Amino acid sequence: MSRRVRVAVVGGGIGGMAAAAFLRRAGVSAEVFEQARELREAGAGLVLAPNAARLVRRLDTAVALEDVGVALQRGSEFRRWADGTELFSLELGEVSRRRYGEDTWTLHRSDLLKVLRSALPADRVHLGRRCVGFVQDPTGAVVEFEDGSTVRADVVIAADGVHSVLREHAALPTEPRASGVCAWRALVAADAAPEPARRPVQTVWLGPGRHLVHYPVSSGRLVNIVAFSPVRAGDVESWSVEGRVEDFAAEFAGWDPRLKALITAAEQVGRWSVLDRAPLSAMVRGRLVLLGDAAHPMLPFFAQGAGQAIEDAAVLAACMAGRGADVDGALAVYERLRLPRATLVQGASRSRLAVNHLPDGPQQRARDRAFAEGDPLKPVDWLFSYDAEQVAAVSLARPE
Repeated sequence: MSRRVRVAVVGGGIGGMAAAAFLRRAGVSAEVFEQARELREAGAGLVLAPNAARLVRRLDTAVALEDVGVALQRGSEFRRWADGTELFSLELGEVSRRRYGEDTWTLHRSDLLKVLRSALPADRVHLGRRCVGFVQDPTGAVVEFEDGSTVRADVVIAADGVHSVLREHAALPTEPRASGVCAWRALVAADAAPEPARRPVQTVWLGPGRHLVHYPVSSGRLVNIVAFSPVRAGDVESWSVEGRVEDFAAEFAGWDPRLKALITAAEQVGRWSVLDRAPLSAMVRGRLVLLGDAAHPMLPFFAQGAGQAIEDAAVLAACMAGRGADVDGALAVYERLRLPRATLVQGASRSRLAVNHLPDGPQQRARDRAFAEGDPLKPVDWLFSYDAEQVAAVSLARPE
């Protein structure tokens, strides 16, 4: 595709940075417009499974995953809530590299942003540009910003997150629906955390109506904690709502004492309601493209929010590079490839909640037996082995 085609990416989070980085690799001119005036360490930890990590690996980045992340040796080490009895675990490390060609990584969100941004020249990212308006015609679109400036582009990518201001221009608005759970997040210095939490392992503690996950991030200097409990009145959906350490600890009172030690080592806690959204029926309208959480916000129980945004970015770049000057055709292929995949992952994420929160009893014991039987990686093969760029290449090579 000619470099004269211009793409404006609204949103400088993981999806937006990934979109610009993959488009640049594909020879497509793209600029990022982010509302924040500085890129701060918002959010907390995340998991980057092989399906996304292998795509990031293909970018020409100045910062590598090895520089900032932790390669898991075990992923999803499930433990019983009361005493830490191991129920089931996935061996990763060499097993993952042999089976999927890549590790599973845990990173602080800001560190993954550093990796992605390092693939872009500094002048491709514009801060302090809050989107307030959008209009389009058959050949392009104009984005209006709060400061009065405007940008015209051949394609506009809405990568502005779960509260996207652009989504309504591409699809019917969907009202959020309550999931019934509240999320807790905290970071703990590794030297203040109990030893088991410092291992290169993602540990999932399952209990009645609740579960808690922890893993190291920031090259092992920090331990990320994310937990889920029944929602309470007043909980809101936000990355920045502060909770209290004592309330967090109280929600998991009676659980393994090592968890109390980990939670009480936190200095700050985030707490908010987890809201669900129905899958959209479209990701493209005209020259506006939805990507990442703006298109398919995920419940966090499959750890694929960042991964699906990165898959979106890689496929969009492949489609735009592979269709010559046919911009509309490229966007149609993107939607055809990404909508079913993202919807499938959304559904898998949603179904995991009930499984994780079973009360003690026959169903819980049956779940634990099922976890322990057979090939432990088989249930995630469809997710981890998927190569979004390869799928796009095969589709683009087929005559229409």
